[in-house]
Amino acid sequence: MRIDLGAHDWTLRACGPLNHVPIELARRLAEGIPASVPGTVHTDLLAAGLIPDPYLDRNEADLQWIGLTGWRYETTFDRPAALGTAELVFDGLDTIAEIELNHRVLAETRNMHRSYRIPVTDLLADGNTLAVTFSSAVRYARAERARLGDLPNLGNDEPANFIRKMACNFGWDWGPKLVTAGLWKTASIEVWDVGRLRQVRVAAGGDGVVVVHAEVEGRDDLVLRARVADVEVSGPASAPLRAGVPDPRLWWPHSLGDQPLYPLTVTLETADGSIVDTWAREIGFRTVELDTDGGAFTFRVNGVPLFVRGANWIPDDCFPHRVDAARYDRRVRQAVEANIDLLRVWGGGIYESDDFYAACDRQGVLVWQDFLFACAGYPEEEPLRREVEAEAREAVVRLAPHPSLALWCGNNENYLGWFHWGWRESLAGREWGAGYYEDLLPSIVSELDPSRPYVPGSPWSGDPERDALDDDHGCVHIWDVWNERDYSAYLERVPRFVSEFGWQAPPTWATLTAAVHDVPLTPESPGILHHQKAADGNGKLARGLAHHFPAPESVADWHYLTQVTQARAIRTGIEHFRSHRPRCTGTIVWQLNDCWPVTSWSAIDGAERRKPLWYALRDAYADRLITLQERGAVLVNDSASPWETTVELRRMTVDGEILAKTSQSVRVPPRAAVVLPVGDVGVASDARRELLVADTGAERAIRFLADDLDIDYPEPRFETRVERTATGYAITVTARSVLRDLAVFPDRLAPDAEADQCLLTLLPGDHATIRVTTRYALDPEQLVTRPVLRCLNDVG
Repeated sequence: MRIDLGAHDWTLRACGPLNHVPIELARRLAEGIPASVPGTVHTDLLAAGLIPDPYLDRNEADLQWIGLTGWRYETTFDRPAALGTAELVFDGLDTIAEIELNHRVLAETRNMHRSYRIPVTDLLADGNTLAVTFSSAVRYARAERARLGDLPNLGNDEPANFIRKMACNFGWDWGPKLVTAGLWKTASIEVWDVGRLRQVRVAAGGDGVVVVHAEVEGRDDLVLRARVADVEVSGPASAPLRAGVPDPRLWWPHSLGDQPLYPLTVTLETADGSIVDTWAREIGFRTVELDTDGGAFTFRVNGVPLFVRGANWIPDDCFPHRVDAARYDRRVRQAVEANIDLLRVWGGGIYESDDFYAACDRQGVLVWQDFLFACAGYPEEEPLRREVEAEAREAVVRLAPHPSLALWCGNNENYLGWFHWGWRESLAGREWGAGYYEDLLPSIVSELDPSRPYVPGSPWSGDPERDALDDDHGCVHIWDVWNERDYSAYLERVPRFVSEFGWQAPPTWATLTAAVHDVPLTPESPGILHHQKAADGNGKLARGLAHHFPAPESVADWHYLTQVTQARAIRTGIEHFRSHRPRCTGTIVWQLNDCWPVTSWSAIDGAERRKPLWYALRDAYADRLITLQERGAVLVNDSASPWETTVELRRMTVDGEILAKTSQSVRVPPRAAVVLPVGDVGVASDARRELLVADTGAERAIRFLADDLDIDYPEPRFETRVERTATGYAITVTARSVLRDLAVFPDRLAPDAEADQCLLTLLPGDHATIRVTTRYALDPEQLVTRPVLRCLNDVG
């Protein structure tokens, strides 16, 4: 029997220290306000109308008192009608909590990333009062730092490395500082008598064999039964069960095949067949390996090598309880539609809800799972070490059944800190977390999930004594390009695998203007700057633009050009790295998503809208890609079938005159790349006015032969036709001159409006139809007029 305590009425009170609470709120918060479970202090205060939305304007800055205050949640409930062992169960407490039942302290917690189960059989009365009191996570972390001594921390300005709490809750270079507290997952009373499944651990390979390990509480004569597909096995609850599904259909990432899932049900039963407890999941059969021979970093699924087309994942909301199954499903679907086949769950966030991994299972997206360490040195002393082990064991067991889970990774960028941020010298021999990554965590994975690969960190060179940024070994992060250089610098390196690289841009116009209400709105206006968390972020944006474009004359030009630059930068990197397969075997772009409206590296902004980068990812990650590189036209085939085609190469002027042309037949084997030299066709006579085109009919690559600032773009000449459709509008553009990076931004006219294509380059005579979906009636003239319809030719 399970009683959901979230269905009861809860009250939230501020409980000290109260010196930071605004005077006008102190009395109300002392009396108490309604609260939700799951929930957080911030969302409860917002629902009560006591604080402004922390995502809007500069409200975040005025809400820092919340993280410095203590908070008490209370509810009442009746004694359960069922008889047996009663337990109080918390699936997630954020973070430093004291739990009281009927004014008796039962437990203290200090870890957001694990669950808690507390026996209460003999403590229940007819009427019960439950209270959970949260101390300030900021104050706790500061006190632990003072007790243990400081350690490096690049991620934020608070010692998040001294507490087991979502690190980005303390702020990051793309996220706000909103240090909250609360019962962020479900809370319940569970009652059982005969027995229960304390834990179920599942291993499924590619041979159809499922091994079920169960930890059971209760009578000694209980029977364990497992059913998968049409196969059923049973045995003593004290021993593992093995069930074999004959001729199983294999699970694949969507880029390689289908995703058959099999329902697995585990029941605990009495000798006469009465069911005592049930556990159920969907599982898939597949093998996953990480080939690191000779410095490689190649994922193999069911024995097939994969070029990873990935993106990094951060928490989709600063308050993760607000992300439901439908939102996870939408986000994963957006990834799939961009041809992304792996998401890396980054180490400064959370172990995501099962809804996230289930969405990846269904839609064929591999998951690289970081353990939760990021950009900091971590104490290896108690009590942190004990908490790390408990959370890791729970996470590994919980996530192991998911076929999408492909890799466990010890940390994010901590080896980078050791080699490149001066940690080795400043730590002077002190422990900093390497014991977790090289000993504790791999031993847990080996014990509980031995079929999956593990790496100590990202980046990782395969050896703790070898530079983490060694292009010849393992996976690297590339951040000097965004921080210091033009994006053309991506072309200077060919790593074995790139697990982070990115370029910033603001969110879509509708998202930006819904969150920031500056008058006038400019790139340097206060709200815009507040929603730019990266160090010198706007300066880096400006320097990135300066390599390619004149200084923007308006905020509309700035917004368009930064979006173009982000999309072009990442496409430049991806196409270059893909063209060098099999030496390079994957790219994981930073980042897929945002947790709030912000200028960041994301492809999907905090309001779930697709930025131009998303469209660039869809094209650059297509199964079949043709790209023009310095060494020639490269055809990349990541499909399972040979690609036989004819490539037409032509050099032409920006006015459409063909200066040279040739064609060649080519066969590209599956999962391979072929280079075609362009020869004399690619030799410009007047680079300012010429471009090179590689065309297969279905795929096209265009390379302008001069830098942007030197290109003699013609005045944009085109014709448009707008037609009403059942779902919105169809805009047909017919080019009479070259139109570079043509885009329609319909969200400027309606908040739900979205185009199906973006940043198209059309040659004279080309036409393209851009379909806009919206529920609103729009002005057709506005749809084809600046600033809604843009191209680079009209800048300046």
